[in-house]
Amino acid sequence: MSVDPIPASQAQLRIASRPSAAAALTTERVSDEESRAAALAIVREVYLEEKGWLADADRELPESAADSRDSSSTSWFLARCGGEPAGVVRLTYDPSLELPSAAGVEIDAGIDLDRLARSGRFVEIGRLMISPRFRSRTAVVLALMRAALAEVVARGYTHLLTAVFEDDPHSPYGFHTRVLGFERIGSHRYGELACASRRILLTLDIARAFDRLRGPRSKLLQALAGGLEGDVAALSLNR
Repeated sequence: MSVDPIPASQAQLRIASRPSAAAALTTERVSDEESRAAALAIVREVYLEEKGWLADADRELPESAADSRDSSSTSWFLARCGGEPAGVVRLTYDPSLELPSAAGVEIDAGIDLDRLARSGRFVEIGRLMISPRFRSRTAVVLALMRAALAEVVARGYTHLLTAVFEDDPHSPYGFHTRVLGFERIGSHRYGELACASRRILLTLDIARAFDRLRGPRSKLLQALAGGLEGDVAALSLNR
């Protein structure tokens, strides 16, 4: 397991309105050199120039990421607004739940990583970054999350794994735990990104999250996963 946080803003707590035709919002898998170049532009802008968390943006998205045949271990998705690159997210399939001791790992009391690993199939979701120009467009974040969730469910995965920075003033920790149902399993001090903040490790049972989002949160469920309900129900039956 090698996770680093999903930066977020408070705007992510609101449901986005439908994008206007003048700034049509689309999502796509990074599957060729053109989409890779567009995704790398976001990585450089946010994680290298703005955050200073990377020394080499190109290493984040190797050329193999642009090969549509090579998506067995990692997938990247790109959002565009009016054709302009707006944000990206990365999925890593079947990550190890174990982290090296050098990461400064602390697993919370009562958490059994072996038992957790046997409870389902995991995908690490991270590197969610939105260009500053589009951070007021909550629809960009929701579109990327929807594309990621559709891919995860289609592949038969049952759980998400992620991390959030403890000291990030825009941390999505509360939203992830109180609204979506992510559960804390521990923390680690060091990771791939050059940030001194501690990372809080979270997991999400997708089927249980759907149950939580029904009723008063049905609008959020529809925005994130409308049309996927049947596939999610099948995940529970196939466990």
